Amino acid sequence: MSLTGRQVLLLAPAPGIPVLGPSGASAHLRGIAQAFVTRGAELRIVAALESDRRGVHGQVPVPIQAVGVPGWPSWLPKYRERRETWAANKVARRALRGPTPELVYERWSLFSLAGEQVRKETGAPWVLEINAPLFQERERFEEIRDAVYAKRMQRQALLSADRLVVVSDWLANWLTQDIGVRPNRIRVVPNGTSPHIGERSATRAGLGFSESDFVVGFLGSMKVWHGVQRLPNWIDSIPGAKGLLVGSGPVELPQGLLQTGSVSQAKSADLVAAMDVGLIPYPSNAPPWFCPLKLWAYRAQGTPVVASDVGEIASWLGEGDRLVQEEEAWVTQIASCRSQRTTPHQRLWTQVLDEALEGLL
Repeated sequence: MSLTGRQVLLLAPAPGIPVLGPSGASAHLRGIAQAFVTRGAELRIVAALESDRRGVHGQVPVPIQAVGVPGWPSWLPKYRERRETWAANKVARRALRGPTPELVYERWSLFSLAGEQVRKETGAPWVLEINAPLFQERERFEEIRDAVYAKRMQRQALLSADRLVVVSDWLANWLTQDIGVRPNRIRVVPNGTSPHIGERSATRAGLGFSESDFVVGFLGSMKVWHGVQRLPNWIDSIPGAKGLLVGSGPVELPQGLLQTGSVSQAKSADLVAAMDVGLIPYPSNAPPWFCPLKLWAYRAQGTPVVASDVGEIASWLGEGDRLVQEEEAWVTQIASCRSQRTTPHQRLWTQVLDEALEGLL
């Protein structure tokens, strides 16, 4: 697909997902931004935040126009979510001060109607990218202060966008069955990864791993529901196994595991290539709607994947990858990857973007 010369707006109104943040959500934004530029678009990025207290991670090929997030008085806690709506409205106003877009692509934020506002003024088609059922996700992992307002905002956005791009069939079914979205407005498009090819041998040597070391790896946020707290016991149960964890988060793990923190896309590719196996150890009660970025990162480097049988992960695994259906099978499945590689499979962000926009422009 060619977007040469097309004026495109990429909107990121969620305060918790700065464009240059460390999370997978921010990495997803950066991947889509790069894909637009690779396809020739004249891209503008308008966001609530460029970065936050977690620092600057990664880069994008065009400047980011960040509008900021307003403060909120502590004595009005019930209505604190209005600040997210105000930030989204600021994103829309800033977006309208530039060239008239031919396409608006927005990562959905629960309290945002920024894309709808821009479409109303410009007539540009509005694509809304859905990575989770945000009301349910926030209710489960955070807090909803004004449920009536949140549900109203959610429904208006999901029923108004010209196209909804979702990362899983679960989300497509949720949109049609629970929200009432017509199926012809929905595209199921799994996530992708960067084009970097990692350097395996030099990276392993630089990390101090020997040829005989069996490197068990994890890429992503260190969150409880990601299952990372189970890794030390598994690694200790496998002779010659060493742990390599790439990412950051609230879960604290023993010092014996090599932990790199958040790194660049290129460095991440090197580290994943250095792994002998990449884990997706979600517990059985993990959300079923997600499409893990780590899966595509592992597969891109030919690193065998051992993953929980949660959601739709089974449908995205390749030949040589392992699916764990019983808790006690983890150690056996991980150990079975010793001295094996899989055929690299790169699902790039340009492919993701092509599928998302097919037939729209």
